[in-house]
Amino acid sequence: MVGRDSERARLSTFVRAADGQALVLRGEAGVGKSTLLDLAARLAAREGHLVVRATGVEAETELPYAGLHQLLYPLLPTDRTGQPDGPGQSGGPGQPGAPEREQPDTAALAVFDGVFNRTDGPAPSVMALGIAVLNLLSATASKRPLLLVLDDGQWLDGASAEVCGFVGRRLAGSPGAKLLVAVRSDTASRFDTAALPEAPVGALPAPDAARLLDRHHPALGGPLRGLVLDQARGNPLALLELPAHIASRPDDRAPQDLLGLHGVPLPRRIQEVYAGRLDRLDGAVRAELLTGALDGATARRGDGPAPTTRYRMRGVDEAVACGLLVVDPATDTLAFRHPLVRSSVVQLATADQRRAAHRVLAHVHREDPERRATHLAAAAVDPDEDVAAALEAAARSATRRGGARMAVSWLTRAAELSENRADRSRRLGDAAYVAGQADRLGQARSLALAASVPDSDDNPAAVLANGYLALYRDGDVRATHRQVAAAVARLRAGGPGRPGPDRDGPSRDDRGGDGRGGDRGADDDRASDREDRGGDRTGEVLDRLVSLLLAVSQYAGSPTAWQRTHEVLASLGDLATERAWMYADTWSDVVRHGAGWSGPVERAAADLADQDPWDVTRLAVSAYHLDVLSPLRPYLERVVDRELDTGATSSGIVMLHLIMLDQTALGQWDAAEHTGRRALALAAETGHALFAHQTRAYLAQLAAVRGRAEEARDLQAAVDAWARPRGIGFLTQLADAIGATTALAAGDYETAFLYAIGITTPGAFRPYAYQASRTLLDLAEAALHTGRAEQARAHALAARDAGLPDLSPRLALVTYGALAMTAADDGEAADMYTRAQTHPAAERFPFELARIRLAHGIRVRRTHGGAAARTFLAPAAEALDRLGATAWAERAHAELRAAGVAPHTPAPTPSVPLTWQERRIAELAAGGLTNKEIGSQICLSPRTVGAHLYRAFPKLGITTRAALRDALTRIDHHPAAP
Repeated sequence: MVGRDSERARLSTFVRAADGQALVLRGEAGVGKSTLLDLAARLAAREGHLVVRATGVEAETELPYAGLHQLLYPLLPTDRTGQPDGPGQSGGPGQPGAPEREQPDTAALAVFDGVFNRTDGPAPSVMALGIAVLNLLSATASKRPLLLVLDDGQWLDGASAEVCGFVGRRLAGSPGAKLLVAVRSDTASRFDTAALPEAPVGALPAPDAARLLDRHHPALGGPLRGLVLDQARGNPLALLELPAHIASRPDDRAPQDLLGLHGVPLPRRIQEVYAGRLDRLDGAVRAELLTGALDGATARRGDGPAPTTRYRMRGVDEAVACGLLVVDPATDTLAFRHPLVRSSVVQLATADQRRAAHRVLAHVHREDPERRATHLAAAAVDPDEDVAAALEAAARSATRRGGARMAVSWLTRAAELSENRADRSRRLGDAAYVAGQADRLGQARSLALAASVPDSDDNPAAVLANGYLALYRDGDVRATHRQVAAAVARLRAGGPGRPGPDRDGPSRDDRGGDGRGGDRGADDDRASDREDRGGDRTGEVLDRLVSLLLAVSQYAGSPTAWQRTHEVLASLGDLATERAWMYADTWSDVVRHGAGWSGPVERAAADLADQDPWDVTRLAVSAYHLDVLSPLRPYLERVVDRELDTGATSSGIVMLHLIMLDQTALGQWDAAEHTGRRALALAAETGHALFAHQTRAYLAQLAAVRGRAEEARDLQAAVDAWARPRGIGFLTQLADAIGATTALAAGDYETAFLYAIGITTPGAFRPYAYQASRTLLDLAEAALHTGRAEQARAHALAARDAGLPDLSPRLALVTYGALAMTAADDGEAADMYTRAQTHPAAERFPFELARIRLAHGIRVRRTHGGAAARTFLAPAAEALDRLGATAWAERAHAELRAAGVAPHTPAPTPSVPLTWQERRIAELAAGGLTNKEIGSQICLSPRTVGAHLYRAFPKLGITTRAALRDALTRIDHHPAAP
C-alpha cells in the first residue's frame, strides 16, 4: 500500500481500541477505500477479532432491510436463518470464514423475524430494531471482539442505513464491537447524516501517485506516464487501469482521445475503460456478466453463508483474464473487480438483453416474493396478469412492513401489466391511495386521473386523491365532504367505478336498531366482510371512501356534517363495516354514541400486526376519544419511525400526534413537547397545513397547562385564524379549549368561562362537539369561581346523567371531580372525591387528579380548617410541581401556606442524569409495565431491565417503583434522537 501511512495508523488505532466505536471512510470511487477495509479486516483477524463483512448492493437499494440482513446473517442462529442452499450461495456453517453464531434472546429473535419478513408481524421501528442489533452484537462480542466491515455503504437500502447509523452512534463505550463503513463521496446516502465519526480518504499526493504508477507500470514511457498522472489526479484505480487502456489503443488514435475530456468526471472515464474491455468479450460471456451484475454480485465476498441465493456466473474465464472479474481463492467464487465494472456491464447491455437476464433472475429468486416480482416486472414487455398479480401481492406485503412508497411503484407497474381495463384502473386506484397515505399527494392525483373511467371525473380513486389533497393541504372540509358523500352514494347505487351488484341493503333499523351491524362484541373481520359483500373490490374502495368521509367529518366538527355522514352510513346497510360505525360513533360524539365501544376497540387493538398503518391510526384515534390509548402507544412508538422514513408519512404524523396526546395525559410533558415539535417540523416540511395547525393546537394546550400564557395565546391565535374561516370545528373547539385553560392558569375565571361556554352550554353537552366532555372540569371550575354555582352544578349533574363515568376512565375521574367540586353537601363532596381519587385509572391522569385534589383541599380548608386540608393540598402541590403546572402549583402552595405549612422549597433535581436506556425503561415501568413486558418491547431480558431500574432508582432519589412517575417529571428530559 502506497502513500496511506496516516490512514493505516488511524485504522490500527481503531481496531486495537478496547471500546466499541464506529468509523466511516469517505472518498471518491477508486480511491482505495476497499483496500483500506481489507487492511483493517486482516489486522483485526490477527488481533483475534471475529470479522464479518458485507457489501452494499446497488440493485437492492429499494428492498427494505436487504443490507442489514446481509450484515447480520452470519451472526444469527442457523435454525432461524436456515441452511444455505442453491447454486448461488457461498460459505456456510463449518466452512472457512463462517463465524460461530451467538444465540440472541427470544425478544430480539422476534424482532429479526419480523424485519426479515419470516413472520407476519410488523417491521419494528429503527429504535427497536437498533436495540435488538446492539444486543446481538454485545452478546457476540462478549465472547470474542467483533468487527463489522461494510463496503459500498452508499448502496445500502435506507432502512438498513438508518439502523446502522443508530447502532454506530451507540457503540461508543460498549465493549468489543466495532463498525467500519466505506461510502463514496460522490453519491448521496443515509450515512451523510448519520453523525458518525469519519476519516476522509483523498487522492494520493503527486510523489506517491508517481511511485504507485512506476511500481505497477515500470515500462510506461515518459509522455504517456505524464498523461496518466495528469488524468488520474492521484486516484489509485485510475493509475492502475489507464495505462492498459492506453496500450490497447489503435495506432491512429491519440492517447488524449482515448482518455476522454477533462470535463468528464474521473469515475465515468474509468467506467469507459471497462466498457472498452467488455466490447471485446464474447456475447455469452457478456450475458453471464449482465445476469450477475443485475443480481448484485459484489466486489468483495461477505464472511459466512450468504443471506440469499445469488446467481453464479459460469464460463467467464475471459472476463477474469481481462481484469473485469476477480476470483476469491478461499471460496472459488467470482466477483466484479469494482462497482464501476458492474455499472458498465448494465449500461452497455440492450433492453432485450436486460430483460432476458431478469427472466433468469426471477427463476433464481422464485422463493423470494419481492425479488421475484421485481425481476418479473423488469422482464415483462406485454401485459401479463400473472406478473401483475405477483407485483400486487409484493406491494401489499411491503405496505404492512413499512414500505408504502415502494408499494406505489410496484402497484403502478402492476397496472401497466394488467390485461384488462378494470384491473388496470383498480391497481392504479390502489397506487393512488397508497401514494396519498405516503405523502405523495401530487403523484396520487396523477395516478387517480390515470385510473379514471374515460369521460368521467367522478372515479372513486380520483375522489380519494383529490379529497386527501384538499383536506391535508388546504383544510377544505366543506366541499370535500360533499364530494366524498356523493361518491359513496354513487358507488352504492352502481355508479362509475362500481363493479359489484346494485342492491339495497337492510335499513339501519333492520340491523338491530342502531345500525351498527349487530353484536359489538364480535371481532371485526374486515377480509370476511369484503368477501361477504360480493367477492369484488367494491368493499375495499367503499371502505376507503367511508374512512375519508369520517375523517373530513371529524375535522369539520359540525352537526350538519356528522348527521349527513350517519345518514350515508345507514344507507349502506350491511356494506358499512363494524369498523366504520366504530369510527363514526367514537369520533363524532362520544357522549351520545360512545357507549359500548371500549371493548371492541381494545380487542381490535390486540392484533395490529395485520393492519395497514392507516387502519392502525384510525383505531388509535378511537382509543384516544375513549381514553384507552395508552395500550396502543408502544406499538405506535415502534412503527412511527418506519412509516416516516419509508412508509405512510401522513399516518406517521398522526401517530406522532397520538403519542404526544398520550404523553400529555400521562404527565410526560417534556417528552410530549419534544414529540410535538417533531410533528410540527414534519407537517411544515411536507406542506400539511392541517396537521401543522393541529400540532400547534396541541402544543398550545401543553403551554397553557404549564402556565406559558403568551406562547399559548400566540399559538391559539394562529390556529383560530386559519381554522375558523374554513369551518374546521375540530380546531376551533381546540382553540376555545386552549383559551379556557390559559385563562384558568392566569386566574382569569370570567374569560375562562366565556371560552368554555363557546364550546357547550352549561348543563348540556352540545351535539358533535368533542371538546364538550373534555372541558368538563374547566367549565365547572370557571363557573364556580365566577359565582355561577348553579350552572357549575347543573353541568356536573348532566355529566353524571349522560353516563360519562361509564364511557371512559378519564371521564369517570373528571365527572366525579366535578360532582365533588359542586356538591352543596360536604358528605356528597367527600364521597365523590373518594370515588375520583380511588378510581383504578386515576393515576394515569395526574394533572386532572391534582386539580381535583386541589379543589377539594380548598373546600376542606374553608369548612374544616387547615389541618384537615393538608391531606389533600400537599399531594396536589407535589404533583403539580412535578408536572411543571406552575400556575396551579403556586395556587396550591398558597393554599398550603394558608393551612399553616411552611413556604415551599423546590425539590432538588437529581445530579446524576439517567442514560437513554435507563430513561426509556423507567418511563415504561412508570406506565405500569412489568419487567417482562418491558423486556419484550425493547428486546432485553427481564433481568437486564431490572438491573437498569436498580441503577436508575438512586439517581432519581427513590426506592420504590411506585415513585417512578413523580421522579421522572422532576427532571428535564430531552429524548435521544434515534
